[in-house]
Amino acid sequence: MLSWLAGVMLRRSIRRVNAGDIGPMLSGYAQDAVSVFPGENSWGGEHRGRDAIEVFLRRFVGVGIQFEAHEIVVSGWPWNATIWVRFSDHVKAPDGTVVYENRGVIHAKTRWGKIVLQETFEDTEKLTEFDKYLAAREAPT
Repeated sequence: MLSWLAGVMLRRSIRRVNAGDIGPMLSGYAQDAVSVFPGENSWGGEHRGRDAIEVFLRRFVGVGIQFEAHEIVVSGWPWNATIWVRFSDHVKAPDGTVVYENRGVIHAKTRWGKIVLQETFEDTEKLTEFDKYLAAREAPT
């Protein structure tokens, strides 16, 4: 039951993020949550606290990343659960061309339904290439 409920809530939050609303997703993090994103790129690092995670999520939405969860697995108890999400994400240019595409796994620890630790594992080389695309798009012409 916990796995099913968590899956429903996460998929709803993902749909809202894809539509530009980070509220439901952000409310799923504890105030002192830590989100770890490995890699030597602009997305990498430790985002400590809900405020830092909000900045990350706003940027995520701002560049147009679309996220899809393919599998969500939850184990444990409400006071100490582990969530695994296998996902893919992508960004399309205004002309519909896919300019970024990746896939990965998220590992999250929760306490009483709030994420306290999240680790995201993606192909960081693809993120570095996406950073180059974003920099070129933002450069004055």
